[in-house]
Amino acid sequence: MGKTPLLREEGRCKRNVFGGSKVSSSKGSSGGSSSSVSPKKDHCREADALMFMQIFIHLLKSNIGTGFLGLPLAVKNAGLLVGPVSLLAIGALTVHCMDILLNCACHLTQRLQRSFVNYEETTMYSLETCPSPWLRTHSVWGRYIVSFLLIVTQLGFCSVYFMFMADNLQQIVEEAHFTYNVCQPRQNLVKSSILDTRFYMLTILPFLILLVLVQNPQVLSIFSTLATITTLSSLALIFEYLIQAPHHSNLPLVASWKTFLLFFGTAIFTFEGVGMVLPLKSQMKSPQQFPAVLYLGMSFVIFLYICLGTLGYMKFGEDTQASITLNLPNCWLYQSVKLMYSVGIFFTYALQFHVPAEIIVPYVVSRVSENWALFVDLTVRTALVCLTCFSAVLIPRLDLVISLVGSVSSSALALIIPPLLEIATFYSENISCATIIKDIMISILGLLGCVFGTYQALYEMTQETHFSMVNSTRLHT
Repeated sequence: MGKTPLLREEGRCKRNVFGGSKVSSSKGSSGGSSSSVSPKKDHCREADALMFMQIFIHLLKSNIGTGFLGLPLAVKNAGLLVGPVSLLAIGALTVHCMDILLNCACHLTQRLQRSFVNYEETTMYSLETCPSPWLRTHSVWGRYIVSFLLIVTQLGFCSVYFMFMADNLQQIVEEAHFTYNVCQPRQNLVKSSILDTRFYMLTILPFLILLVLVQNPQVLSIFSTLATITTLSSLALIFEYLIQAPHHSNLPLVASWKTFLLFFGTAIFTFEGVGMVLPLKSQMKSPQQFPAVLYLGMSFVIFLYICLGTLGYMKFGEDTQASITLNLPNCWLYQSVKLMYSVGIFFTYALQFHVPAEIIVPYVVSRVSENWALFVDLTVRTALVCLTCFSAVLIPRLDLVISLVGSVSSSALALIIPPLLEIATFYSENISCATIIKDIMISILGLLGCVFGTYQALYEMTQETHFSMVNSTRLHT
């Protein structure tokens, strides 16, 4: 990947610094030796700073995706006052749970004398040390459950990417004749779609199949760079438009509790980087610095979330759509923003797809002979891409799918499991009652959001399906 050269350089820094120290202390040399060591130490400090910035950027990138652009609608579902406050509260809880996960993993690596444990392994080893004999016996199921949730979450992200790209591509293509050079607020163009959104999803499908067949880490690193450039450029133009007047007034401060449940799913979905915390920490030469990167990066992310959600809702009011890009003016500048962000999401698809593929593909390939390994590898990858596409085709509602995925799997990974891991990991080491109560309350809150958010998203989907069937029947009649 793109980080490999830097990691090699850091390895040389470690050897050079320690080597230089040993030489100077053994020989007792002064000026010449110290001057030869000092530039190396300076070089290592530069490498540390560069790694700090790299991890910071990766942390931002892993938390800014399609869910980020759905935050204005989420604030609309919660209310102009309740939305930002709830985003801040959910963000604080999520970051706290990330910190819990880091502490549990760090404790287990020291106890087991291992260099790194991922989320799945942290869950399994934590259950192996808990006081319940039944949980210790079935600890491997903790690993299976977390792996399953990671697969569901990542494939859910990929399905959302299909819908996002299709919605924006449809708007770009079908409004080409209504696109102007001068940017003015979007007009509600009263016209039916020329082609259904599903057609655009199927059009994108073969290109994404070809994309995920690329497994070269260096090529994936290039994709990551392209996604970062296009995404950040698009966001800069989006924020530039949002801060312009006018804004809607007299918007409701508190929305209905039913739509608030959809807000919860969208908000949790937006924090997409929970599964990336442990891998990012493992890449740092000085892991003890990672909490500072985490709190700094996530504070900035939460600030962006609140700004985009609030400004977007104030800008578009009741017309706020599932993705803020769909509200942008129909001029060539902002059509290019949609295109750039869609290109960024296109390349991000390969990166998100890599996580479930690395769990599923090796397991399936290990069950066949070596002669069939390549064929089965490519077939499974193709089938997984088709699965994400057909899931999007079945439910082409971007906002509802975001809320459903966030409520079902993201809430479990971000809010429910980490507090329970803290209890299981540290219970035998005299964990305080206050910490146990705090962890149980966070898990219960996450479970309530999961249950009621899932119910509301599924209910809205059934209503949408029923409405579509009724309209179709009337049309044929």
